[in-house]
Amino acid sequence: MTVREIRTFGDPVLKTVSDPIGEIDDRVRGLVDDLLDSVRLPGRAGVAAAQIGVNLRAFSYNVDGEMGYLLNPRIVELSGEPELVDEGCLSVPYLWFKTLRYPYARAVGLNLEGEEVEVSGTGVMAQALQHEIDHLDGLLYLDRLDKPTRREAMRQVRESDWF
Repeated sequence: MTVREIRTFGDPVLKTVSDPIGEIDDRVRGLVDDLLDSVRLPGRAGVAAAQIGVNLRAFSYNVDGEMGYLLNPRIVELSGEPELVDEGCLSVPYLWFKTLRYPYARAVGLNLEGEEVEVSGTGVMAQALQHEIDHLDGLLYLDRLDKPTRREAMRQVRESDWF
């Protein structure tokens, strides 16, 4: 089992748009194994490849007993009225802020066999899909906060022990 270290706010990989995965080879299979091992830890709903320092479009999820991954994921449907939900991030440890998210999300991507697969859900699953794909687009949830909340979040980041 290889649980990879999570990169934290300030690491440039977190602000970089991830490259698409081309060939599914042993390197990609190893990445998926590491993503799944890294998301198994308690309190983790998702881990994007960028968070473990790999600039490829892949993430793992672990929500309500459902665990899996997507390669080259994309959101194909968001629905419902966006609502403010408490959100945190492994890359911004110990801080939680209300973030605007859609209550339903559906994403498609590939599995290790190169087949298209779909993951969808409401609540935490919808939030995780949006959050992890944001990571692959070089966004942190802090980027989605309104100006006053973002200002407060950045103050707390600067004062944190981990920054």
